Amino acid sequence: MDIFTYLIIFAGVLLVLALAAYNAFVSARLRIKEAWSQIDVQLKRRSDLIPNLVASVKAYAKHEKGVFEDVTKARNSLMSAEGPADKAKADDMLSASLKSLFAIAEAYPNLKANENFLQVQKELSDTEDKVAYSRQFYNSSVLDYNTKLKTFPNVLIAGNLGFQEEEFYEAGESERRSVKVDFS
Repeated sequence: MDIFTYLIIFAGVLLVLALAAYNAFVSARLRIKEAWSQIDVQLKRRSDLIPNLVASVKAYAKHEKGVFEDVTKARNSLMSAEGPADKAKADDMLSASLKSLFAIAEAYPNLKANENFLQVQKELSDTEDKVAYSRQFYNSSVLDYNTKLKTFPNVLIAGNLGFQEEEFYEAGESERRSVKVDFS
């Protein structure tokens, strides 16, 4: 065999490796999109539950108008947000306003015993668990993808094939601190 044959074999092996890497990148990127859509589904579900929750609390806490407005604004922001960073920021706002709403509910024993409120609260809690799981799955998918991009030999070809690092879904500042409600 001459050098030309070896070069053809070497080029063929490189081509097969490049195609395998490309397919792995595409698969990982699709897994990220699927994971993102699960977050979106759960955030939409939570957003749909908010009006029922607000209606339940409004009947008992008529003088807490500002909190209801904050929850509504936060819900609208979440529904119109696009992309992981904007969704995370809007989700953070909604979580903070919901904490305030639940803190108000604690001050009304009759509300805490109301069946409608309890049912909506249970569904919302279930949805929060699903949102947390979806975030975790999304971030795991992003980690796998970003790791593929940065490991050898993929790092040599990823940029040339148009694959770029994805951003993680990160909790906002208000989700990291406790809510303080003043009833005075």
